[in-house]
Amino acid sequence: MTILKINKHLLSIISVGSCAKLWDIISGSKILTASFLTYSMLRTLSQQLLSVVTGSYVSGTYSIVFVNCPNEQIARDIARAILDKKLTASVNILPKAYSLYYWNGEIEEATEILLLIKTKTSKVHMLSSYIRLVHPFEIPEVFSLPMDQGDVHYLKWLEEGMEEE
Repeated sequence: MTILKINKHLLSIISVGSCAKLWDIISGSKILTASFLTYSMLRTLSQQLLSVVTGSYVSGTYSIVFVNCPNEQIARDIARAILDKKLTASVNILPKAYSLYYWNGEIEEATEILLLIKTKTSKVHMLSSYIRLVHPFEIPEVFSLPMDQGDVHYLKWLEEGMEEE
């Protein structure tokens, strides 16, 4: 009888221990997930802080976003809308980009208008989401590249152009 009680007690300790280990794993996963979700925000904040403290540009603080549009009027409309929303301070509209691409298993050709959008890297996600809402293409081409370097005065002007009033 005593051995049976000891075995039950050991079993309960093992179960409690296993639950505790499982909880540690789950909690660790939550922390890890939260870390991944907040990484870009924390990275951006630390870059901005370093930039302010040192007075120098930190690579990747700003990005250039590329967006193809079917015609010049749509390109202008999108450019004005993202400027109004303070998602950018500057957009270049480049005419007649010849595009070849696969669509529904076929090679397609089109003449498109290219937008070069300069923005803060921290705004790229919001900018992409907004463009998907207003763009006529089913899957608009939206991608960004971080700016490695830039003129300090230009980047300051860019920052001021995106500040909320």
